[in-house]
Amino acid sequence: MARPLVLCSNDDGVHAPHLEALAKQIETFAEVLVVAPERQRSAASHAITLHKPLRLTEVAPHRFSLSGTPVDCVYLGVLKLCDRKPAVVVSGVNDGYNLGSDVFYSGTVAAAVEGALRGAAGVAFSLKTRAPDAAHAIEFAAKIVRAAIEEPMPTGTVLNVNMPGNGSQQYQWTTLGRRLYEDDVQERKDPRGRPYYWVGGGPAGHEHVEGTDCVAIERGWNSITPMHLDLTDRGRLEKPPWQIEGFRVVVGPG
Repeated sequence: MARPLVLCSNDDGVHAPHLEALAKQIETFAEVLVVAPERQRSAASHAITLHKPLRLTEVAPHRFSLSGTPVDCVYLGVLKLCDRKPAVVVSGVNDGYNLGSDVFYSGTVAAAVEGALRGAAGVAFSLKTRAPDAAHAIEFAAKIVRAAIEEPMPTGTVLNVNMPGNGSQQYQWTTLGRRLYEDDVQERKDPRGRPYYWVGGGPAGHEHVEGTDCVAIERGWNSITPMHLDLTDRGRLEKPPWQIEGFRVVVGPG
């Protein structure tokens, strides 16, 4: 009987050390296929390449690089390279946290979301930059993947996992918090005097709300945030906020 298949990707590039370290641990209990960007693609979000060709390169057995985004990697991996549907699509381990609203920008999270869109469980892993005990965090990540295989999650579920990499044995199931940034746009001049811009500032803390991923990480715990793909505001559907003048609202099936 074939072992379960796990597709691994990331947004730090195919040669990122945490990607291979996690893939090797997963290979102790599952078949692994790695498809990752050929270069750094952080903050690519859910971008997919539609208007230029993608180049695929086998860098080692069952290890491929792609000249595209993290979502391209999962899309092509599932539809072209996998001989069966993956049980889990793993993204990461990312070098740096993806907390709170980071999930809307993160290429790491987007790859896991694409896995969920393709019918697999999606799990995104992120680790504190320069973590003192990355090996322990990667062991924790591999155990989550194994659990996701043995007790499958509902279709369309994504886990966003953040790890302080401090050797902690504690973890918490959390909600998304709100991470704060020093939003900024800097205008500079190139050697020809033409303007160019650097966007985005560094982190500036977070809102302190109990039960959120931000607070769990602040306390040195691993954080697991379950997410789903349905963004519908169902409470707003039940009580629409306004009536559009000159138009008739349809209630129910029509």
